[in-house]
Amino acid sequence: MSDDPDPGTDPGTEVGPEVGPEPAPAVEAGDQPAPGGAAPRGLSETDIDEALRVAAAGGGEDAEVRDTLPEDLDASGYVGPYLFPNNSRRRVPGIIYLVFAVILFGLWVTHRGAPQILINDGYLAAAIGLALFGTYSIVTGWDLKVDERDALVASVRQVGFPVGHASAQMGWRGLLSRPTWRILLYSAEDPPTQRGLVLVDGVDGEVLEWFVEENPEDWSQYDEDA
Repeated sequence: MSDDPDPGTDPGTEVGPEVGPEPAPAVEAGDQPAPGGAAPRGLSETDIDEALRVAAAGGGEDAEVRDTLPEDLDASGYVGPYLFPNNSRRRVPGIIYLVFAVILFGLWVTHRGAPQILINDGYLAAAIGLALFGTYSIVTGWDLKVDERDALVASVRQVGFPVGHASAQMGWRGLLSRPTWRILLYSAEDPPTQRGLVLVDGVDGEVLEWFVEENPEDWSQYDEDA
């Protein structure tokens, strides 16, 4: 066996253990690195307080994106007698549909024989569809001549007992979407012993259907709260 030192090693240099790159520190389960290589950091008390404040305020920027009612349908901040929107507003979009139907039909009639491809039979189909929608909107745009107070008077006259609590709801019936008031009434006793439901036509005020029954609801909890 040869006593020559290992080739490439200086005889005067002491060879120690091989030194490599230091091992990476262990990463705890809750300290995963953030996307993009950013170093993880713990949440401070200030961060937690800010997150709680944003959550209590409604979620920050997402809270600004909400569905809201039109002003004439939102009665939450209204003071005074509330006037239910007239059903005749349906005629406005109906007229708009008919105007566009006439325009599309006119373009189809005047350009259908011309050597071009922009105006074709699709204009005729669209004109017919808009004309049907417009006509339906105008026909179903009934004028609401009977408001909730008139409907309540007709309902009280029909049930024949003194009324205490009452509520009115607007509905529509039939293919022609005729407006109809639904009036729920309770007798004036405390607690009420009778209740009734009356359907009143919103156009001419005619009582369509009605019934009265003994009140099956238990109102004793309200007496305890009082």
